Amino acid sequence: MLRLKACGWGTKRIADELGISRNTVKRYLRQGGWAPYASPQRSKSLEGLEEWLKARFLQHAGNAAVVLQDLQLEHGLTVSLRTVERACAPFRQALAAEAKATVRFETPPGKQLQIDFGSRHITIDGESVKVFLFVATLGYSRRHYVRAFRHERQSAWFAGLEGAFRHFGGVPEQVLLDNARALVDHHNAATREVVFNERLAAFARYWGFRPVACAPYRARTKGKDERGVGYVKRNAIAGRTFASWAALEAHLIWWMREIADQRVHGTTGELPAVRFIAEQASLQPLNDRAPFEQARELSRRVQRDATVEVDTNRYSVPWRLIGEPVQVSVTDGELRVHHAGREVARHPELGGRRQVRCLPEHLQGIVGYRSPKADAEEVVASSEIVATLPPAVLQRDLTEYEAVVGGGW
Repeated sequence: MLRLKACGWGTKRIADELGISRNTVKRYLRQGGWAPYASPQRSKSLEGLEEWLKARFLQHAGNAAVVLQDLQLEHGLTVSLRTVERACAPFRQALAAEAKATVRFETPPGKQLQIDFGSRHITIDGESVKVFLFVATLGYSRRHYVRAFRHERQSAWFAGLEGAFRHFGGVPEQVLLDNARALVDHHNAATREVVFNERLAAFARYWGFRPVACAPYRARTKGKDERGVGYVKRNAIAGRTFASWAALEAHLIWWMREIADQRVHGTTGELPAVRFIAEQASLQPLNDRAPFEQARELSRRVQRDATVEVDTNRYSVPWRLIGEPVQVSVTDGELRVHHAGREVARHPELGGRRQVRCLPEHLQGIVGYRSPKADAEEVVASSEIVATLPPAVLQRDLTEYEAVVGGGW
C-alpha cells in the first residue's frame, strides 16, 4: 500500500486492487506501516489467586469442581466451572508429570528380589488354557526365574519363591512383592502401614528374608519385575503352542538358560548370567533347607449338597454331615476333611476354579440318589420305566381311617 501510494495511486484504487476496505488503506497509510494488534485489557475475576488455585488444584488431585466449591466458600466468588478449568490448565500438566515421575534406583548385589504374577492364555494340547506365570527378578543382575502355575493362590507364590531360591542358589536380603490378597492383609496407602499374611510372615522367617510391599496402586515401584513379566509374555510365550504342560515347563527352563540369561540387558549393558557371578556370593546360602510345609488349616460348614468349598472348588463329604462344622487341611496337593477328630473325606486338590469333585459313596443313602453304576446298568427308556411301574399300593385300608374320623361313605 505504501509503494502504490508513492506511485501516485489513490486510496480507492489501492483498496479495489487489493480487495480490502478503503478505511483499512487509510489507516495503514496514516500509521506509515504495519502495527501489532492491541488486544483489549480486561480485568480477570481470578486475578491474583494463581498461587491459591495451584495449591488447591494439586491438593484435590486435579478436581476443578472441588476447587470451585472452595472458591465460593473462602473468597465468595461465583464463576463458572469452565473459568476455573481454564485458570488451572497450566497446573494440570504439572500434576500429570508428578504422577508419572519415577526415580530409578539400583540395589547392591544380593539385596533385593522382585516377584509378580502375569497371566496369559496359551494353547496346550489343542486347548486354550489360562496360565499364571510367576516371574522373579534379581535387582542387581536382572536374572529371571519363571514358572507356570494353574492358579495364583498363596501356595503358588510360595512354590515360586522356593523355586527361585533354588534356581539362584541363595536367598536375597529382601523380597519386594505386590499387594496380593494372598500375601498382604492390609496396606494403608497414606501411612504405608503394612500387615502381612501370617503364613507369609512365617515363610519369610523360615527362609530368612524380609518381605517388602510396593506402594498401593503404584506397581512401577517394582519396575524391574514388571518389565520382566512383559518380557516373558512377549518373548518366551508369544505365539507358541505346546503339546503338554510338561512341554511348557521344559520350554521355560530352556528359555531362561539360553535366552534370558544370555541377552545384553538394556539398562546394565551386561549379560545377566555374567553380572550374576558378582551377585551370587552375596546371597544367603540355602543350607539344604527342606521346602516350607504347605499345610493350610481351614474351618468349613458342610453345605446342602454335601460338599465343602475351598478356593471356589467344592469337595464332597458324607451327606449325614450336612450343616456340621468340619476342619479341612490342604497339604502337598491333597485335601482332607475331619469331623470330631476323625477323617471323613480325602480328595486331590483341584487346580482350576469352580470345579466339583464328588465321590459316589458320600451320597449313598440319600432319597432319590442313583449311583453312577446303577445309571450305567439302566438301559430302559424313561417312558418305558413309567409304563412298567406297578400301581401304587396303599399302606393302610380306608376302613381304618373311617374308624378314626367316624362316619362312612
